[in-house]
Amino acid sequence: MSKSDEAYEILRKGVMDGTFAPGHRLVVDQLVRDYGISSVPWRESLRRLEAEGWVDIVRNAGAVVKTFDTNAWERTMQLLARIEGYATAVSAPHLTPEDLEKARALNKEMAGALASFDPGRFGALNREFHQLLYSRCDDDRLRDLVDAEWTRLELIRRSAFWYAPGRAQASIAEHEGLVDLVEGGAAPDVIETAARRHELNTVAAIAEAEAEAEERGGAAR
Repeated sequence: MSKSDEAYEILRKGVMDGTFAPGHRLVVDQLVRDYGISSVPWRESLRRLEAEGWVDIVRNAGAVVKTFDTNAWERTMQLLARIEGYATAVSAPHLTPEDLEKARALNKEMAGALASFDPGRFGALNREFHQLLYSRCDDDRLRDLVDAEWTRLELIRRSAFWYAPGRAQASIAEHEGLVDLVEGGAAPDVIETAARRHELNTVAAIAEAEAEAEERGGAAR
């Protein structure tokens, strides 16, 4: 692994696990002191992270870990709906009976997490469920793109299901329907549409919940 790759992995992991939180300034001189890697690999890595959308490089201020907002969440969900829907359709014919059995088990665990009011567990299981359904996609680049958008969602730090009453339960039912379509050998375009609609239903639920909250706030004033 080159020094640039090593520096990139350090930064990316730090952003992912919250070591470098949104708004955190990434100072090259400090990184050099902390990790013993010269400045050039850090600068190359920061430009790479900027291109991938993880940091902003501000003139005369250096690199800052990007802060995401509700609009960023919605844009990411819209993109994820499209590319994950296609990846799931491509993956579907190659999913094994064991894969589908595991998907159903994950969905049941999600229901248990919902019943016990464990949003962290629910979110982790939700991602694992979706990753399983597109895991047999034979386009490595497409899988990487979907994984990147899921990671971006986590960085936005918004637990969408808990902002829209009833959405979590509806999501579990939609998951079951997706597995049924795959198991039944549905056409790829049918699976793609169902997977895409599943993601977009969350976007619509959040928008509706936020609109209702604004109306209540206005009425209270």
